[in-house]
Amino acid sequence: MRTFLDFEKPVADVIGKIEELRALGDSSTVDGGDEITKLEDKAERALAELYAKLSPWQKTAVARHPDRPQTSNYVARLLTDFSPLAGDRSYKEDAAIIAGVGRLGGRSVALLGHERGHDTEGRLKHNFGMARPEGYRKAKRIMQLAERFRLPLVTLVDTSGAYPGVGAEQRGQAEAIARSTEQALTLTVPSVAVVIGEGGSGGALALAATNRVIMLEHAVYSVISPEGAASILWRDAARAQEAAANMKITAQDLLRLGVIDAIIDEPLGGAHRDPLATIDRVGSAISDALDGLAPLDGAGLKKQRAERFLAIGRTLDA
Repeated sequence: MRTFLDFEKPVADVIGKIEELRALGDSSTVDGGDEITKLEDKAERALAELYAKLSPWQKTAVARHPDRPQTSNYVARLLTDFSPLAGDRSYKEDAAIIAGVGRLGGRSVALLGHERGHDTEGRLKHNFGMARPEGYRKAKRIMQLAERFRLPLVTLVDTSGAYPGVGAEQRGQAEAIARSTEQALTLTVPSVAVVIGEGGSGGALALAATNRVIMLEHAVYSVISPEGAASILWRDAARAQEAAANMKITAQDLLRLGVIDAIIDEPLGGAHRDPLATIDRVGSAISDALDGLAPLDGAGLKKQRAERFLAIGRTLDA
């Protein structure tokens, strides 16, 4: 079953009529081919109009779409000879972060990525992409492995934030995030992060303190979720839409602010409508970014990474 977002109701209504005509055609001698073609054109035009003017809150909904491709989908399509790596060598495995090494377009890389899960069982297994301290300690371990074996690091960011549970706090959630971020910033190998869905808070930054930060067109990236910001500012999570409009969380806003370096276009209607095309575009963008970083040595990579984060916000007009 195709999942339509609330603001996509005009498209959903047209698609519903198309499905009714197709069902009628299967059960009668009526040929509705011409009418179906017209309705398909109407649906595509309506979709184009909607997605040409998405609000930040609507982009947030697209970024959270349950059918949006996740790290496991990217690994399956882009990487060959992938060897998953698990555990933080201290406490246990955290399935919210997928980790491993493989080959991307003939280039050996280390990979880290949040995984939300595709169904109820998967979401529970992966904790909805919200990593615990052991997840970030695993991330740090993989970064150290990348450093030791001179492997470029690729990270895929898709989380509403680190898990805020009592157990996670007791095991040092804040420190684990800080250590992962520190390790990412001090690498002497090239690193590229892609925000493929929702990038929330330090849970996202711990994997995105890289030489290049790229976002998909309808992804969002912020210090806190719109619901969280609304709860703090107005003590009313229902004002999340208002918060999103003022937080500058879209890829377009963040590119202007210098928080990210590039935007990857999504297929019409979002990544969930053509996952394979989206994944291929992300793969090409990662390869291009790594090619661009190839001339830099270790010291140059550290310097470039430090300068890009220190420069955030300085691109704003006075």
